[in-house]
Amino acid sequence: MHQAVAVPLIKSYLLLNHGPVTLVTSAHGDARNVMAASWAMPLDFDPPKVAVVIDASTHSRKLIEASGEFVLTIPARHQAAMVEAVGNSSGRDHDKFAQHGLIAHPASQVAAPLIEGCLAWLECRVLPRPDNEARHDLFLAEVVAAWADPAAFSAGRWHFPDAERTSVHYVAGGQFFATGTAFVAPEG
Repeated sequence: MHQAVAVPLIKSYLLLNHGPVTLVTSAHGDARNVMAASWAMPLDFDPPKVAVVIDASTHSRKLIEASGEFVLTIPARHQAAMVEAVGNSSGRDHDKFAQHGLIAHPASQVAAPLIEGCLAWLECRVLPRPDNEARHDLFLAEVVAAWADPAAFSAGRWHFPDAERTSVHYVAGGQFFATGTAFVAPEG
């Protein structure tokens, strides 16, 4: 990914702390998949950790359990239709990357791919917690590499270049909100 630059791991939480919808990519053996996930969040700074809900019935869950890895990807507004489409279909019987014309690039630390055109990527290794995974579909993971498009994120801050290159938040039923304008609270 020619445009991506490394984000210091201690600052990787900043990629997620505003609550955007994410795509979760996974891979094991010859199989790969991508799914949408709104319930992902940062948990810690050093080492950086994340939490994400991966339903037991999904193909992604099978791949993540087998590999112990995944990538959390932050898509842009111009990708909202694709986010909705990959979130509403299963990859058990077809390759969602091929079906939706997604260009995949190898990650640096995990087998799960990075999706071209997104705003940021967090490569993650599962921290096994079988009880949480079985009872709550909750996966905890350590972030082992983080990347961002410097046009949208640099110096530890989001600065979206235009309306189509903002992160988005999924509400339900095909509705999204675009991330709004950043501001600094006045001293007071």
